[in-house]
Amino acid sequence: MKIIIAVTDACIFIDLHDLGLTDSFFNLDFEIHTTTAVLYELYNEQQQILRAYQSVNRLTIHNLQEQDFIEIHLQEYPKSLSETDKSVLHVANKLNACVLSSDKTLRNCAKNKEIEYHGMIWIFDKFVEISILTKKEAATKLKRLIATNFIYQNNPQLVDEIEKRLKLWK
Repeated sequence: MKIIIAVTDACIFIDLHDLGLTDSFFNLDFEIHTTTAVLYELYNEQQQILRAYQSVNRLTIHNLQEQDFIEIHLQEYPKSLSETDKSVLHVANKLNACVLSSDKTLRNCAKNKEIEYHGMIWIFDKFVEISILTKKEAATKLKRLIATNFIYQNNPQLVDEIEKRLKLWK
């Protein structure tokens, strides 16, 4: 089975932390990357947890260099995309990796640049697929995600996908 190489943005790490699923995420057979810009968007406690995963080679944190910033500057990005999001796309493109994000602007930009992208629902699918979470545990955590994160409450497409999972995992 091919190992998934993923570059993760801050919103995924925040959701995982809030749901108590950071350990579960790092138990997936993924090669996980992020950037220092993403790290600095997180609270101290979240940064410390990620640095611990970095110290055991489960997370690679990319510190972009001048050449990276030049390459990013030469790319066309929507004005609404943050510098941090650009760093995620840049690293994903360099590694031929997928982007893990719940941010609509970032996901749309990844799509336009033909970079594979996924979000929390896909991560939940992976948890269930390889039995990191039972279907019942996944459904409970997914309901909690909906209750605590407005992104998942007001998007009809996401609501449909979540409802499918909750029915499937009953």
